[in-house]
Amino acid sequence: MKTKKNMTICLLCFLLMSTLARPAEKIATIPILEMVKAVAKKVIKAIDLRIQKLQNKTIWLQNAQKKIENILSKLKLEEISDWTQKQKDLYKNYYEELTKVKSIITYYKRIKDISQKQIRLVDEYERAWNLFQEDAHFNVNELEYMQRVYSGILNESLKNIDQIFLVLDSFTTQMSDAKRIEIINTVADQIDANYDDLILFNRQNILLSLQRAKTQHDVKSVKKFYGIP
Repeated sequence: MKTKKNMTICLLCFLLMSTLARPAEKIATIPILEMVKAVAKKVIKAIDLRIQKLQNKTIWLQNAQKKIENILSKLKLEEISDWTQKQKDLYKNYYEELTKVKSIITYYKRIKDISQKQIRLVDEYERAWNLFQEDAHFNVNELEYMQRVYSGILNESLKNIDQIFLVLDSFTTQMSDAKRIEIINTVADQIDANYDDLILFNRQNILLSLQRAKTQHDVKSVKKFYGIP
């Protein structure tokens, strides 16, 4: 399973590099990026379904726990000591399971946030790249440089997919909470860094285009082109 995921990442990276190797072409649709978004959306959909099931389980556990608590409240103090060990263990198991379920829901929601940001990263790349290709202030060599930078950022973001699946699989395998949290935090930090790098690079390119505008009219045109107030 792990090997297949790594092979998928390698294939995606190869397709990305070959796609980004054509600076003179106007890229209307980039299959590699659509694949990245499709995988991220698939993760989000799967997580939504898991969260729904866990929330239903949470309700059931809370109701079961409440029933036992009601029994406890009705028992007299001397009767509590006679309460069977089986019932005590059952109450303890419900409480522990409820805590575990709530913890997993928290993990899932964080993974969903990471996947959503990865989709925003791809969308922001597509939007900016399509604009830069139309901007007459950039020559072919500069567009090639942009592609190399974007390729590095996007390749780094692709590595998060494998890590996300690793965390999802960890709920059916042996992995400590500490290790799971460590992976999630690392992936979240990485995708945040990828997103911030991309946004900063886009801003630098827009600023360069503005600096190259020769007239006030040209400056206004560039601002309008990039949606700058």
